[in-house]
Amino acid sequence: MQSMSRRLFGFGLAAGVGLGLAAAPQPAAAEWQPQKPVEFIIMAGPGGGADQIARLLQSLIEQKDLSPVPFIPINKPGGSGAEALRYLQDRSGDAHTVLVTLNSFYTTPLIQKDLGVDVSKFTPIGLMALDTFLLWVHSDTDIKTLDDWVKEVKGSDRYVVGGTGSGQEDSILFAMIGAEFGIDNITYVPFPGGGTVAKNLIGGHIAATVNNPAEQMEFWRAGKSRPLVQFVPDRMELFPDVPTSREDGHDIVYFMQRSINGPPEMPADARAFYIDLFAKLFESQEWQDYCVSDGLTCEKWVAGDDLAAFHAEQLDRHSALIEKVGAEAITGE
Repeated sequence: MQSMSRRLFGFGLAAGVGLGLAAAPQPAAAEWQPQKPVEFIIMAGPGGGADQIARLLQSLIEQKDLSPVPFIPINKPGGSGAEALRYLQDRSGDAHTVLVTLNSFYTTPLIQKDLGVDVSKFTPIGLMALDTFLLWVHSDTDIKTLDDWVKEVKGSDRYVVGGTGSGQEDSILFAMIGAEFGIDNITYVPFPGGGTVAKNLIGGHIAATVNNPAEQMEFWRAGKSRPLVQFVPDRMELFPDVPTSREDGHDIVYFMQRSINGPPEMPADARAFYIDLFAKLFESQEWQDYCVSDGLTCEKWVAGDDLAAFHAEQLDRHSALIEKVGAEAITGE
C-alpha cells in the first residue's frame, strides 16, 4: 500500500496544483452580472469543512460587495453528494447556480454508476484550496501515537469510526489506512457532514475520525480531541507537534480539493464573472488568513481550463484507487 499511496495520492502543490498548472491569468472584469440570487450548492451537510467554506465565502461576497445579488448556501448532502451533483447536472446552461466540492465530486459518480452524472462536463471555475486530513481520537483515551492506535484497533473485535458519507473521502482514507496496516475490523459509520462526525467523536459514539482541521478545531482547542498523525508530506504549521505518516514510516498522503464549479454549458460570460469573483476572494487577506488558521493549502489560484485538467487527473487517480482497494472497502458494502 505504501507505493500505491505514494503513486496515487502523494499530490501536494508540487504534484497536484502544480500539475504544470501555473496560476491562470485573471480575466478582465466581466460585463455580465447575475440577475437573481445565486444558489451556492454544498455537497455535504451543515458544520463540515465544505459548509464552513461556503458560508465564509458567502459572507465575504456580501462584505466586499462583489455581487449585485446574494449567494444562498444550500446543503445537499444526500447520497454522498449525489443529490448535489444531480441537481447541478439538471441545471445545464444555468447561470445562477454554483457548487462547492469535496473529493466525492470524483468518487460518487465513479461508484454510483447509475447516477448519470459526468463531472467532466461541469463548468470549472476555481480551486480555492487543498484541504488536509488528520487522524483524531478523543483526548480521554490513552492512545497517543499512530502505533498505539493500530494496536488498539487490531486488539478490538469491532472498531467503530465515522466519516462524511459512504464512498466519500473519509471512507477512502480509512480504506487506505486499513490496507496499509492489514486492518479489516473497522466499522465505518457515515454521517451527513464533518461537523456531525466531530460531535460524534466527542460524544463517544465513534472511536476515531479523519476530520479536516476546521471540523475538529473547536474541540481540539478545547482539549477534547487529539490528533495522532497528519496525512500530508510535511508537518503543517498549525500542528507542529503532530508527526506525518511519512515520519512514522507509512507514506499515506491525501488531500481534498475545495473547488467551485458551475453546471454544464454555463454561459461563457457568466463563467467569466464567477472566475473573476472567486479569484478576488482567493487573493483576499480574509481567505488567506482562513487557510492558515484552519490548515488549508492555498498557494496558487487555478481556474477555468487549468482546473478542468486538474479534475481530469484526479478522476484518474480516484478511479485507480477504487480499482486497487475495491469499492466495497470504501463504501462498506
